[in-house]
Amino acid sequence: MIGKVAVVGSGYMGGGIAQVLALAGKDVVLADVSAELAAANLERIIREADDYAARGLFPAGARETIAARVTAAPSIEDAVAAVDFVEEAVPEVVAIKHETLRRISTNCPPGATIGSNTSTISIGTLAEAVTGPERFLGVHFSNPAPFVPGVEVIPHAGTRPHAVTEIVELLGECGKVGVPITDVTGFVLNRLQYALLGEAARLVEEGVATPEAIDLIARTTFGFRLPFFGPFAIADIAGLDVYEFCYDSLHSAYPDRFAEPEILRERVARGEKGLKSGRGFLATPAERAPELAAYRDEAYAALRDLLARLGQAPVDY
Repeated sequence: MIGKVAVVGSGYMGGGIAQVLALAGKDVVLADVSAELAAANLERIIREADDYAARGLFPAGARETIAARVTAAPSIEDAVAAVDFVEEAVPEVVAIKHETLRRISTNCPPGATIGSNTSTISIGTLAEAVTGPERFLGVHFSNPAPFVPGVEVIPHAGTRPHAVTEIVELLGECGKVGVPITDVTGFVLNRLQYALLGEAARLVEEGVATPEAIDLIARTTFGFRLPFFGPFAIADIAGLDVYEFCYDSLHSAYPDRFAEPEILRERVARGEKGLKSGRGFLATPAERAPELAAYRDEAYAALRDLLARLGQAPVDY
């Protein structure tokens, strides 16, 4: 059971992670390149907690909870000396992360688990600097950490299985969804995110649409579905044979950018066309289609109403 945690790197991401852990009842020690910076960021996250609570985004008393549970250490070595888990959240530069992880792993207890909040660097690459690499893994929160529920949990080839289980359980205590995945550069979140941005940028370069138009289409069409259904569920609902036809059209126009995935071709060839056949990427039986449609309609209507209440995001083009 993880009770005491150190967060090394007290900036926007590290500070948000510290808030999450403290609100879940963990004692947290913050560290940074200097004692002064860690102390200043501690004061910042306490002020933020007060503001979030006043706006109903954090529970009442969040300021007092974080002020009581989070402390600032004079050094990284002091911060990690007696903790169960360390989350590294320093800048996304391999040399900086390596040096930080060396200091963490040589000064924290041998049984402490060590996580990195890296967003793209292979965990195996970072593990090269860790003493006791079997206790090291990626624990990738999304920005802003207090409010985005999903967290990628990324073991490298030498990570002990218990470390993954331990971190998923910790994240569950924090109200987060820990999702174990395989270690590759960019992981899942950023490979998907950057693939989308790359195609959006090409559409602008080709003069097809403006950034404003593309953002509007993304938000009000397929992006509207994504809070409730991932890409495989969406494909199953639409029909994998429909997706195969669309891939053929896209490939004929953009052969260097679109090709039908082999796993899609194989499923369609087996007659696994999604919801209508009872199996596709998922295994939702066809008889659940009315239940699924009812959920979808209620979910989309609720999101529509939420967006109407919040109004237009303050983004200028």
